[in-house]
Amino acid sequence: MRTRTGRAVLVATLLLLTGGCSMLPGMPAPVPTDVVPTDLPQQTPTSSGNLSPDGFDAAQRMAVRIRNIGCGTLSTGSGFALDDHTLVTNRHVVSDSSTLQLSTYDGRDITAAAASTAALADLAVVRTDDALPAAPELAEADPALGDLVTVVGYPLGRALTVTTGHVLASQTDPLNANLGAVLVTDAPVEHGSSGSAVLDSEGRVVGVVYAKDLNGHSFVVPVSTLRSMLDDEASFTPTAPCSG
Repeated sequence: MRTRTGRAVLVATLLLLTGGCSMLPGMPAPVPTDVVPTDLPQQTPTSSGNLSPDGFDAAQRMAVRIRNIGCGTLSTGSGFALDDHTLVTNRHVVSDSSTLQLSTYDGRDITAAAASTAALADLAVVRTDDALPAAPELAEADPALGDLVTVVGYPLGRALTVTTGHVLASQTDPLNANLGAVLVTDAPVEHGSSGSAVLDSEGRVVGVVYAKDLNGHSFVVPVSTLRSMLDDEASFTPTAPCSG
């Protein structure tokens, strides 16, 4: 990104893919065929990635699938529990929503009470009426370059998926210039992976997936940013249901 043109191309690419990380085509009757209704049984992932058996069990219990039913649109994303009644995801996963449908790895539906989004970073928190199965520990520090990480989420709104990769770089966020540094990894993600937790080998959250590029690199809000924003209640603003 040595030239202004290069930066513009990168930003345009990421903007396209960030939106595509969750958005699906307009909703036909009754729903798009590549969205799995919440009442279908979940599939068991075939890999535990970089996690121990105990760490994998905890990871799948805290992961949440999100369906955003908007005004004439339907999108899917991922999230993870922060505590018994709070989950973390991306701003673009919950924006322009009429109804949020949440479900857990074992097919249990969770009722969403309210959502709030951050202006600075692509982050959001959702409060739930029902208790979430489990919450992970947030790491004290961001992962180092070269560290192995695991992404746990629901690509395409389907089965829980675990992928692994390495932290490749730390760079200024091309989508939110005021945010500061974000992490770049080669852990595979797909549409619907937005909001997935990024875990270290001990199952601690070290970041949140929010975008990918055309080279298959995933972009991650680091846990240091997540922690600082969670510590400041003014960072998040309640969302209003879409209209029309």
